[in-house]
Amino acid sequence: MFPLLILAAGASSRMRGDDKLAMTIDGVSLLRRQVMAGIAAGARVHVALRPDDPRAALLDGLDVARFEIAASAEGMGATLREGVARLPRARRFGLMPADLPDLDASAIARVFDAAAREDGTLVWRGASAVGRPGHPVVCDAALRPRFMALSGASGGRAVLAPYGPRTRLVRLPGVIATHDLDTPEAWAEWRMEKGRRDMALRPHGIKTN
Repeated sequence: MFPLLILAAGASSRMRGDDKLAMTIDGVSLLRRQVMAGIAAGARVHVALRPDDPRAALLDGLDVARFEIAASAEGMGATLREGVARLPRARRFGLMPADLPDLDASAIARVFDAAAREDGTLVWRGASAVGRPGHPVVCDAALRPRFMALSGASGGRAVLAPYGPRTRLVRLPGVIATHDLDTPEAWAEWRMEKGRRDMALRPHGIKTN
């Protein structure tokens, strides 16, 4: 399986004081939850963090490589540049942010399985059910030099844009590939929806604490 870089070096600036990746879901922090999903999907997981980041403690006990990205303060472009540079050499590599709470192991595995085929494709992307591009993203090793040219706040979009004709979208259920949680309001709305889904899955007549 290919290496997977999970991006967790952001500052959660829109959370008004809370760290979105330390927020818990069923008792597990979002960052740990998403790293566990990557591991369960069979990927070799690497996490991009800020230097001396307290988020590193959220990964204790997991089989994961931690990359402290000194240039992360420059923005996403610098984090991608330094993170991809430190990934082990492989014919393909995956990328995903850590703040998509519904992106589970089965979804990650579907995109990685698609990327295992040799059909001239260079980019594989998880997408919403209606085809909106999202995550995870798997790139052929031929794209690595383009990531090395990133800087500042520029993200992966500039790298991927020229490869539209050689990109395959892997449609995933609903909006799990695109729905991130960046604000307290987004978290509150998501928790309400999750509560409704969980309630609908419970057998009728059975109460839970």
